Amino acid sequence: MDSASVIGNIARVIPSFAYDRIRWRNGLGWTREVAQGRLESASPVAEARPSDAWDWRLSIAEIDAEAPFSRFDGIEREQMLLSGEGLRLHGDGIEQELRPPHQRWRFRGEDALVGSPLDGRVEVANLMWRRERVDTTSWHRPLVGPMVIFIEPGSTWLVHLIAGQGMFADASGLGRIEAGDTAVLPAGATRLRHVLEGGGEAWLMRLQPR
Repeated sequence: MDSASVIGNIARVIPSFAYDRIRWRNGLGWTREVAQGRLESASPVAEARPSDAWDWRLSIAEIDAEAPFSRFDGIEREQMLLSGEGLRLHGDGIEQELRPPHQRWRFRGEDALVGSPLDGRVEVANLMWRRERVDTTSWHRPLVGPMVIFIEPGSTWLVHLIAGQGMFADASGLGRIEAGDTAVLPAGATRLRHVLEGGGEAWLMRLQPR
């Protein structure tokens, strides 16, 4: 199973070297696909294309020069600046900047936006989810000592470690997570508990069925 496969109810840590580097949908840039998945208890997909058979998707865009973003109908997006001096998003009457260290912003996949690096190459984490099926909440948090994550039935959490290192100190067997890695933590029919210990900072994303 490659990094971007649709993930079921199996928790895993995806190392950064396993991300698949692919072209943007519009062919005008590159991204590293981290993972994508479905929330089986969410409402049905309305006319989803086979290539879009996911409820959520996480990737890391590499932006070297100004380029228009790909269009994703029916999708909500949130982007976080991971590295670089900043990114300006503009178009459709929208003007927004992502500034260091890790500013983030939500927008619609239908918005005709252009991304313009402010001073050289940037990397931006890009979370997308299908708005009629998924509710999403995210947090940028320091990792200092143990962090306990409770996952409700039918939900999935993503933990992208921005900096530092950690260890899952629970019965999951997930083991270590390094800077740049991502943990995918789904729950099936029962509530789950994970304990992440270490030092650094993380982007935590909770994906719940609507």
